[in-house]
Amino acid sequence: MLSRDARIGLYLAVRYVKRASLWTTTLIISIMVLTFLNLVVVSGILIGLIQGVVDLTRVQYTSDVIVSVLDDKEYIENSQNLIAIVDTLPGVESYTPRYREGGQFEANYKTRRDTDKPNTANAQIVGIDPRREAAVTGIDGYLIEGTFLGPDDFDAVVLGHYLLEQYIPIESPAFSALTDVGIGTKIRMRVGGVVREVTVKGIIKTKVDEVSLSAFMVDSQLRAMIGRSDGNVDEIAMKLSPGASPDAVRDELIRRGVSEYAKVQTYEDAQPQFVKDIIETFAMLGTAFSSLGLIVATITIFIVIFINALTRRKYIGILKGIGIRGRAIELSYVFLSTFYALIGSAIGLALVYGFLVPYFAANPINFPFSDGILVARPDETVARILILVVSTIIAGFIPAWMIVRKNTLDSILGRN
Repeated sequence: MLSRDARIGLYLAVRYVKRASLWTTTLIISIMVLTFLNLVVVSGILIGLIQGVVDLTRVQYTSDVIVSVLDDKEYIENSQNLIAIVDTLPGVESYTPRYREGGQFEANYKTRRDTDKPNTANAQIVGIDPRREAAVTGIDGYLIEGTFLGPDDFDAVVLGHYLLEQYIPIESPAFSALTDVGIGTKIRMRVGGVVREVTVKGIIKTKVDEVSLSAFMVDSQLRAMIGRSDGNVDEIAMKLSPGASPDAVRDELIRRGVSEYAKVQTYEDAQPQFVKDIIETFAMLGTAFSSLGLIVATITIFIVIFINALTRRKYIGILKGIGIRGRAIELSYVFLSTFYALIGSAIGLALVYGFLVPYFAANPINFPFSDGILVARPDETVARILILVVSTIIAGFIPAWMIVRKNTLDSILGRN
């Protein structure tokens, strides 16, 4: 049960809201809405900028779970046993084994004179089963020129766009790209001590470096070049069925002993540490920027409540004169401030989860290295609502306390 002071304070607050100017109420609630959006959206966009990188990497490279080579090994030993385990693992919808080797491409080897500089580009050369890769990462959907690999393609490659100068014209001694290379161009590929002439069949453009800096060819072709006749692969990416837990699949693989000869990671585990550090840094920056807006809103509410209490000073004095305790009057302003904060937060929640989050998911911000989205985690949003409510209550209580503590007779007579 509410105390007598609380009941009276609530009655006074409700009475004030009913009799207040519609424009004043709308203005204060609008301030609350904008403050809430500032708290959630600013940090959400900054975090979403990097979250877009994580999401793209998950879709186009690691998928949900990835098994890769241990740091001290050249390939995944017992790969065939691992593939047999993956075949029977609950929750795995599809998977793609890959061979991965460092190599070099040269474009002007036919026309280059002895005094000319070789036109070369270093790349990760990835051997794939085209159908399996398409089923897991949908990489064939990112072609901007040409066609994707077929299972029987011989001496054909699909290049990431970072390997071609026309798509990434960076002039740097540390970075090299192929010039005058397009669909149908023959280029020389060197892997280890093996050299082969291959034809460019397609060009892929993505914002994932692991894809854009790679060249793809049919796995049997690369396997023959590197002399890998034992069937041991370098990584296996797994796409899970809807609702399946990447952590559960990872833990099951570890339970079956896979971690003894391979590195088992979810897409989150596979994130580079610098990406995690950037997410934390952007979260702190978002919080700092949002805090400025919160301070401005708190000061605004303080001024509005103070002016309101000051103009109603005589009315407050009469309330005290007829026996209503100062605590009840102070609580009325606390309830009033809480009302503004909760209504503003409710409207803000509707805007964020009903419009902004779905909108940015369907129309991500096109950053050069990411498809930025709005990240609004429910637990963090609830925390921001609590911060907003507490700040507003304080901003409403202090001016009410300042006016109520004045002498009752002075308040009624309007004396300072």
